Amino acid sequence: MALSQRLELKQGQSLVMTPQLQQAIKLLQMSNMELQTFVEQELERNPLLERDDAQPEPERESSIEAADAAEANLESALAREDFSTAADLDAGSDDLYTDESRTEKLASASASTASPLTDWTRTGAGGRPDGDDSFEENVAVEATLKAHLEDQLAIAALPPDRRFLALVLIESVDEAGYLRVDLTEIADRLGCASADCEATLATLQGFDPVGVFARDLAECLALQLKDLDRLDPAMQKLLARLDLVARRDMAALSAECGVDAADVADMIAEIRKLSPKPGLVFGSDPVQPVVPDVYVREGSDGTWQIELNSDTLPRVLVNSRYYAEVNRSARKREDKAYLSECLNSANWLVKSLDQRARTIVKVASEIVRQQDAFLTHGVRHLRPLNLRLIADAISMHESTVSRVTSNKYMATPRGLFELKYFFTAAIQSVNGGEAHSAEAVRDRIRELVGNEHGDVLSDDRIVTILSEDGIDIARRTVAKYREALRIPSSVERRRLRQLESAGYGR
Repeated sequence: MALSQRLELKQGQSLVMTPQLQQAIKLLQMSNMELQTFVEQELERNPLLERDDAQPEPERESSIEAADAAEANLESALAREDFSTAADLDAGSDDLYTDESRTEKLASASASTASPLTDWTRTGAGGRPDGDDSFEENVAVEATLKAHLEDQLAIAALPPDRRFLALVLIESVDEAGYLRVDLTEIADRLGCASADCEATLATLQGFDPVGVFARDLAECLALQLKDLDRLDPAMQKLLARLDLVARRDMAALSAECGVDAADVADMIAEIRKLSPKPGLVFGSDPVQPVVPDVYVREGSDGTWQIELNSDTLPRVLVNSRYYAEVNRSARKREDKAYLSECLNSANWLVKSLDQRARTIVKVASEIVRQQDAFLTHGVRHLRPLNLRLIADAISMHESTVSRVTSNKYMATPRGLFELKYFFTAAIQSVNGGEAHSAEAVRDRIRELVGNEHGDVLSDDRIVTILSEDGIDIARRTVAKYREALRIPSSVERRRLRQLESAGYGR
């Protein structure tokens, strides 16, 4: 059979992941803080973008739901695209947020021949010659644990070799104040004797806050008790068996420490007053408040009103007038190409931000429709929900819904919840009726344990009660939910109740 060459035309359809479409997908999964940072970078990079400082008028849900014809291509692309295999788009943001401290001080007043008294009267309390204190200079800088330890080391009477060893140990302390390195390893690395490391560590363990440079919890508590002059032999034996303290085994602790149960209860009460992580009082990271992306309010007609939080949405405009002026004066082909690229990028960003807002409202509206009983009656009426159900209802892909619900929060009359909170697994009903939400079952377990007045309910008994309520659940699932709720087992709860009845407290 002879081989021959020929040309054929083949027609097919495919969706190309353009850079603009990738940008739109990334905008969907960004939180409101990440989105603001991204838009700020685009404002600096693109000269045709400008911030819209005008206050937006309140938008009704119907106006948000109505899609413009100019954005139909973007919405259809998001709805049809299967992004489940695009793992690179799920990568976290590469933006680094670093705290830049003030590194430059105001120049001091030049030396003059005036007397020190004259210089002092011309200098304000803040150190400025004109007496006008700078606000930035008077702002208190938050002390860190490392800086606090180094300040104490500066006044400690240590020889140079021990001082260098102390600096190495300070660098090895974690944020909680614990020493997480082996002294033998440091001695081998620095070529010094282990006895010098131990002696230096003993000095550093006397630093403030009390309990720092401990190598485990027992040593941390021992340092604090020693400072309070409460580290007696019985307390040392108690610290050596913290596993029994965790299990609240009073009988074993009494035999181990050689004291009665009342003394053991008093010793445990003393330990509870100590700090297990003394270093956390310094340099703790500021807690970022959670800002809702969507508000859900009950309307006058009894329906739920969904509204975007416009305060968190960056608003930008395309400066077409500036583009026209610069384009008229541009002569080089490269300049015109650059302006055209900036214009296309700006237009696409504006459309992507608007489409992102519409998509969030669309997903949030469907979630509210599905979880109407939860908003009305509480967590016990939370329905089982998955991404596919929402995606099918709004004609979008599951991966798009997943990105929309990532790092987004909804403020409801029931509280502030992440959108992913409403997606829970389904637990089948005994009689084949409607399935139960896993979150609702966990709330039911919490209620059963909280209402224990007589006998303590075992996991098997909880399974029986839930079965009577029509919930088909296994014992291991009950145990898993109970542990997730941080509820002790029935044995531990029974022991705690005996201690409370004996007057020892928890």
